[in-house]
Amino acid sequence: MRGDDDALRAAYEQHGALVFSFAERRLDHDAAKDVTQEVFVSAWRRRETFDPERGSLAAWLMTIAKSRVLDHLRAMGRHDARIEAVGRLGADGAAEPAESDVERIADRMVVADALSGLAERSRRIIEMAYLDDMPHSEIAEATGVPLGTVKSDIRRGLDRIRAHLGGAR
Repeated sequence: MRGDDDALRAAYEQHGALVFSFAERRLDHDAAKDVTQEVFVSAWRRRETFDPERGSLAAWLMTIAKSRVLDHLRAMGRHDARIEAVGRLGADGAAEPAESDVERIADRMVVADALSGLAERSRRIIEMAYLDDMPHSEIAEATGVPLGTVKSDIRRGLDRIRAHLGGAR
């Protein structure tokens, strides 16, 4: 938002790999590099629209990335009649994802990014609760953390994740 080269460089250094890895899951390597550049150029041009109160910079960038990847996939479909004839094929010959698949992958990456920002104990407890589907009492027993603390860690962790995801919706 400062509008200087250092701010753009810092944003790219911190979130460029996240944006690129998302784009590369749907596009070939060169197209993913182009889309990543487009995301940061677009973010730079629209930097005054970023509101840190609504979510994290990573979530905001991933929202832009979703749009750019979908734009690129649509453009590929318009410019290649073969794709329309046999279905959307990616660089590896696999069918390209529908818009909902792109959204789902981006959302998963933003959640993973949000989880990585949590304290180790909170992240582990949330993973046990939601990925391993463990009841709170079993988490407390397995970790040796009091039940009330397990519940508090989950609530605080989910609040932080929710704040992080605010810009992705």
